[in-house]
Amino acid sequence: MTTHRGTRAYDAVVVGGGHNGLVAAAYLARAGRSVLVLERLDRTGGAAVSTRPFPGVDARLSRYSYLVSLLPRKIVRDLGLDFRVRARDISSYTPVERGGRPTGLLVGGGERRTRESFARLTGGEREYAAWRRFYGMTGRVARRVFPTLTEPLPTREELRRRVDDADAWRALFEEPVGVAVEEHFADDLVRGVVLTDALIGTFADAHDPSLLQNRCFLYHVIGGGTGAWDVPVGGMGALTDALAAAARSAGAVLATGHEAVRIDTDGRTAEVTYRTADGEGTAAARHVLVGASPRALAELTGGPPPAPAEGAQLKVNMLLTRLPALRDPEVDPREAFAGTFHVAEGYAQLAAARADAAAGRVPAVPPSEIYCHSLTDPTILGPELAARGHHTLTLFGLHTPARLFTGDHDTVRAGLLTATLAQLDAQLAEPLADCLATDAEGRPCVEVKSPLDLERELGLPGGHIFHRDLSWPYAQEGTGRWGVETGHPNVFLCGAGAVRGGGVSGVPGHNAAMAVLTEPGD
Repeated sequence: MTTHRGTRAYDAVVVGGGHNGLVAAAYLARAGRSVLVLERLDRTGGAAVSTRPFPGVDARLSRYSYLVSLLPRKIVRDLGLDFRVRARDISSYTPVERGGRPTGLLVGGGERRTRESFARLTGGEREYAAWRRFYGMTGRVARRVFPTLTEPLPTREELRRRVDDADAWRALFEEPVGVAVEEHFADDLVRGVVLTDALIGTFADAHDPSLLQNRCFLYHVIGGGTGAWDVPVGGMGALTDALAAAARSAGAVLATGHEAVRIDTDGRTAEVTYRTADGEGTAAARHVLVGASPRALAELTGGPPPAPAEGAQLKVNMLLTRLPALRDPEVDPREAFAGTFHVAEGYAQLAAARADAAAGRVPAVPPSEIYCHSLTDPTILGPELAARGHHTLTLFGLHTPARLFTGDHDTVRAGLLTATLAQLDAQLAEPLADCLATDAEGRPCVEVKSPLDLERELGLPGGHIFHRDLSWPYAQEGTGRWGVETGHPNVFLCGAGAVRGGGVSGVPGHNAAMAVLTEPGD
C-alpha cells in the first residue's frame, strides 16, 4: 500500500483509548513495537473513568463502569500496574416485606450470618443449602473457565471437557438459566437475587431460548475464578490511569482528540485516517487494533454492519450527606449498602418489568441495584467530605432498553429516575432526598445516564455496555484463534465486542495483542 506524504508509520495503530485499547497498546509497546493510540475524546479511559461530576464537590466517582471482576491478575502483573482492588465483605442485601413487616436477605459477613439471614427470611434451612449447592457448582465452573479467557479460544467440546461436569454444563450452557434457578430455589426473592446476574446490561427473560441470559450470567459468575466483584481503589479511573502510564512508559504514543475516520488495508499493511481540530492526518501501520465497537469497525473499514445493538440499563451516580436508615431494623445501612442492594428484584418483579419494557412501556416497578463505593474505598472522597460522613451511591437500573427513550428522552429519563428512586424510598425509613448532598449551585448531587446518553457520550452502539450481545467463551464459525480476528488479516477487534469481551476485563486487549505477537513470522 502506498503511504501518503507526511504519513508516519507504526508497527500498530490502536483505535480507541479505552481500557482494552490501552491494554493492547501496553503489551505491544513492551514487546518493542511502535504503537500509536488514537482516541476521539480529550482523555483516555473510555467508560472506565473517574470524574468529579458535581460542580464544587470533591468526590471522584466511577462515572460509568464501577466494579471489577473479570480483570485477570495476569494482566496487572504482566504490565506492572499500580492498581489494587478491595473485596466487599457483604455480597448483597435485598429488602422485602413479609407478613406485614420489613425484612430482607443479607448475603455475606460470614457463613453463620448468611445462614441465619436465609432462615429469618424463609423460615428454614432449605434455601441456604440450595444456595451453597448452586454457587458451589458455579464456583467449580469459574475455576475451570476463567483461566481460558487469556488463552487461544477452546472449541466448545474442549471447554466442555474442561468443565467436566455434565449437570453444570447443561444448566449454564444448554438450558435457559431460569430452569436451573427454579429447580434449585423455591423462594421468589432468592430466585430474583440469583437471576440478576443474568440481566446486567442485558435485556432478556429467564427462559429466553437464545440463552443470551446464560451468557451474561456466565460472565458474571466466573470472574477471577470466584465470581467476586471488587471495588477499584481510587475509582475506575485508577485502572485506566495506570494502563495509560504503562503504555506511555513502554513507548506508546497516546493521541487524544484524534478521531479515526477510515481504515484502508490490503491485508498486509494499513493506513488509518484520523481527524483532529486542525484537520485530517494519516498513520500507516502493519496492524490495526480497534477498541471501538463492531459497528464502528464496520464503518471504518466499509464492511457490512453488524446486527443493531441495544443497551438496557439506567446508571445513576449520587452523593449523600449520610446513608439513609432502613425500614428493616435488623440490618445496618453500612452493611446493606456495602454490597449490592437489590431493589424490586424479586423473580416475579423482574419478569413483570421485562414484560412492561418489551411492550414499549417504562416498567411500572423498575428494578435496580445499588452500592456504596466509599464504604469500601473512602479515597474517592475529599478529606472534608469523608470527615463529615458523606457517601456515594451508585445505582444500576435493569430492563430499561434504549427503545423506551427514543421519544421525549429527557422526560422519559426523569420519570424513570423518579420511579426508580421511589422503589428505593419504599425500603427506607427516611426519604433519600433528605440525605442527598448539593453541589456548589445548590442542586442535588444526582447524575443519571440512559442508554442513549452512553451512545452519545461514549459511542456505545445503542448504549450497549458490552458493545453487542455477549458471546460464548469458545470458538464458533468465524471467530478465529483468539476471538479478535476480523475479515482483514491485519485488523483486529480489541474492544468489548470481541469474543470474550464485555465488562472491565482487558481480555480483548490482551488477546488482540497476543494475536499480533504470535503471528507466523513475527
